[in-house]
Amino acid sequence: MLKLENVTVCYGATVAVDNVSMDVNEGEFVTLIGANGAGKSTTLRAISGLEPVRSGRILFEGDPIQNAAPQDIIRLGIAHCPEGRRVFPQLTVRENLEMGAFRRYDRQGIKADIDRMLGMFPRLAERIRQSAGTLSGGEQQMLAIARALMSRPRLVMFDEPSLGLAPNFVEQVFKLVSEICEGGTTVLMVEQNAYAALELCDRSYLLSTGEVMLSGTAEEMLANPDIRRIYLGGEAASA
Repeated sequence: MLKLENVTVCYGATVAVDNVSMDVNEGEFVTLIGANGAGKSTTLRAISGLEPVRSGRILFEGDPIQNAAPQDIIRLGIAHCPEGRRVFPQLTVRENLEMGAFRRYDRQGIKADIDRMLGMFPRLAERIRQSAGTLSGGEQQMLAIARALMSRPRLVMFDEPSLGLAPNFVEQVFKLVSEICEGGTTVLMVEQNAYAALELCDRSYLLSTGEVMLSGTAEEMLANPDIRRIYLGGEAASA
C-alpha cells in the first residue's frame, strides 16, 4: 500500500532522513522505533507532505506522492495523528471532529461518523461542547485519534500516541490503535516505547540517525539481543 524508496529529507544542511526505504502492506500494523532524533517523526511528516523530500520516492498504491500537498494526501486516504496531539484548543470537541472531515462534503455521512466517534470515545461524548484546550492530555489524544478517523482514512499514521500520558490512558490509547487496525485500517505508528510498539505490531523498522538499521517481524525484533539491550532494558523487559 505504502512504499518509500531511498527517501532523503533535510533541514537545511542537516540530513534528518537518509536514504530510507520501507513498505507497509494493506491491513498491516507497522511501527517505527528508535531514539529521539532518529528521524521517525520526520518520516511521517514527509509521507504527509509536511516536509519536502529532497530525493527518493514515496508511493501510495503505486502512485508517487512525494511533495504532494497535505490536503491531497488526506484526500487519497492517508491520515496523520501528530505528535503532541495538536488539537484546536479554542474549538469545541465537535468542531475539532468536524475539522477532521474538512475534505468531505457528505453532511449525513459526517454526522454519522461523529456519532460513531462519540460511541468509540464516550469520554468525548460527555465533553462534546467543551473547548478542546480544557481537556486532559489523555482526552486530547482521544480527540486527535477521532479527528484523524473522521477523514475515513485507509491508512492512518500515529506519531508518539502515548507521549506524556498517564499509564491508564496509555493502555487505553494502545488498545484503541490496535482496534483500529483490527477493523481494517492500515496503521503506521511511531512510538518511543519500543516494547509496547513491538507487542502491538506485525512488523517494525528501527531507525537511527535517519537511517533504517534493522527491520523484521515483531517476534524477530523482540528476540534481537541488541534491541533488547539498547531499547528494551535488557533480558527482563523481553520476558
